[in-house]
Amino acid sequence: MLVDKQYDAIIVGGGACGLMCAVQAGMRGRHTLVLERNDRPGAKILISGGGRCNYTNLHTSAANFVSANPAFADQVFARWTVADTVAFFEQQGIIGKEKKLGQLFPVSDSAKDVVRAFARLIQRHGQALNLNSQVLSVARTPDGMFEVSYEHEGKLKQAKAKAVVIASGGLPVAKLGASDFALRTARQFGLDIVPVAPALVPLAITGKNAEWFASLSGNSVFCRVANERISFEENILFTHWGLSGPAILQISSYWRPGETIAIDLLPHFSIERLIKDEREAGGRRLVSQVLGNFYSRRLVEAFGRFLPIDTKIASLGKTDSKRIAETIHRFVVRPAGDKGYDKAEVMRGGVAVDELNPQTLEAKKVAGLYFGGECVDMTGWLGGYNFQWAWASGYVIAQAI
Repeated sequence: MLVDKQYDAIIVGGGACGLMCAVQAGMRGRHTLVLERNDRPGAKILISGGGRCNYTNLHTSAANFVSANPAFADQVFARWTVADTVAFFEQQGIIGKEKKLGQLFPVSDSAKDVVRAFARLIQRHGQALNLNSQVLSVARTPDGMFEVSYEHEGKLKQAKAKAVVIASGGLPVAKLGASDFALRTARQFGLDIVPVAPALVPLAITGKNAEWFASLSGNSVFCRVANERISFEENILFTHWGLSGPAILQISSYWRPGETIAIDLLPHFSIERLIKDEREAGGRRLVSQVLGNFYSRRLVEAFGRFLPIDTKIASLGKTDSKRIAETIHRFVVRPAGDKGYDKAEVMRGGVAVDELNPQTLEAKKVAGLYFGGECVDMTGWLGGYNFQWAWASGYVIAQAI
């Protein structure tokens, strides 16, 4: 077995957290080895935001995260702020532009620029980056060091370090090398795991309503989507298997199997008010014509399954008016499930934050063992929040190793 030289830290995972950790450690004169399973670093960075990389959100706070203890995030963000992220990338020639809702993208609209910046910094600070390296195990040695065994280009190798950083991500997306390595390692060392599930994921509709949703595939509507815990206002997208789009991805992190979600299909208007105004104007228009001011013809026609769309407004009774309002403002859906890890943006749950020191992200039970990024129970909303957590956790760990 080939044995590498000793490092200050071995970082498992060359994604957002791992790359930031290696760079920041290098700035402090530490020598790290990054072990990345893929044939290139930053695989998920490259596909994020449709290849444009929504690398932070200007409004980031603990309120934008799902966790058993979301307030934990504020302690990490106090040490690496959004302003720090913006300044860091500006120093690398990456200027941000806000698209909407605080979402910041590179002016170039290229995620490749982000990965290239890290590649340059890794090289500049003399950090070792081994691609095509699948980590097999992490073990504590009698002298208090860590020994990491991994396979690199068909050869079994080992490396030793005073610290190990687990930044290997979560279970989405298998084709990008996703695995449960971080969870297995945490369990190996006796750390608690918050149950995991796909998050920021489309929701599937089956049963008697499946055909109705499928018939609307491709239709996008601005809505308010809510459950008992939270609501989001953004577009939903009808698909041939159910619902997707930003609002659905957001609510999915708060949805649990068996629950319903309520969709307000016209959140900034009152359909009752619109019907009343039409009545006062004579009520000669059809219900379909009123709805046509807001929706595609295909969606209006689909409403015919539930509503009297071919009835004149003047002829609507109280029961029909109430049914229209209930359908438009409270369209209740009970998803059959989510579309799984391969369609999910991130994983919900992970290594319990109460197991980690908020100042360092070191495991309280195991000196020298750190966890950062997606494998930790800190799941951000859609829109750059998860990247901000990745950069911040990578920075905080780098200050301690």
